[in-house]
Amino acid sequence: MKGKNIVITGASSGIGAILLKYLYPDNKVFAVSRNISNIAESENVKAFSCDVSKPENLDILFNEAVKYLGHIDVFFANAGFAYCERIQKPDWKHIEEIFSTNVKSVFYSLLKIKEISKGKAFKFVITASAFSYLSTPGYSLYCSTKFALKGFADAYRYELGRSQKLIMVYPVATYTEFFNVAGSKKMLWPRQKPEIVAKKMINGVMKDKKNVFPSFFFRLLLFFNQLLPLFLIYTKLKGKEFQRRYNLDININ
Repeated sequence: MKGKNIVITGASSGIGAILLKYLYPDNKVFAVSRNISNIAESENVKAFSCDVSKPENLDILFNEAVKYLGHIDVFFANAGFAYCERIQKPDWKHIEEIFSTNVKSVFYSLLKIKEISKGKAFKFVITASAFSYLSTPGYSLYCSTKFALKGFADAYRYELGRSQKLIMVYPVATYTEFFNVAGSKKMLWPRQKPEIVAKKMINGVMKDKKNVFPSFFFRLLLFFNQLLPLFLIYTKLKGKEFQRRYNLDININ
């Protein structure tokens, strides 16, 4: 990918940081994160601090991105986080925080770029998750945000112009600080390096793929899950493990 004007959210760490590393030498990048201390600005990189969970911040983000880039060719909606937890009480703010960042900001950003592009071409890339297909106990809220992204994308594609591409990426557990931040004691399986995910994402953008599965193994699981209830078995096994961890005695039918 060369000569493109690119926006990356969540650009200071994990997959976003690797995307920035691969893309900035040959492209102009507007790199977005809450904490931009790890983002080195250069001739091709402009760092922008932003909490994407608030619509007024996203409006400013797009204004500043257009000022810097002129127009946006590719937008990587990569910002997101997870909770690994047992939900014990109704907490609206807790729910709102993860949905505002993982879901609402993505929907709003796609609608914004469609509005400002005025029918012209763009590519919008969403970092979803294998959890868009597979529920895992302990990650109830996170899984629901990723299911929401997939549902929205599958429907909203029909409202885009021919030259406007929506690309969904479904990584498995990635070797980053993601799970530590989520509060998980251990990383889920299967796993892969963020460098592989970033390369597959860039390749998917170049080839205009609708869906990108960085893990070939997970893609095989998706296929065989159509023949056998592999994901259901996985969820039940993880559910029993989760219940043992918290000494829960609940029957799941």
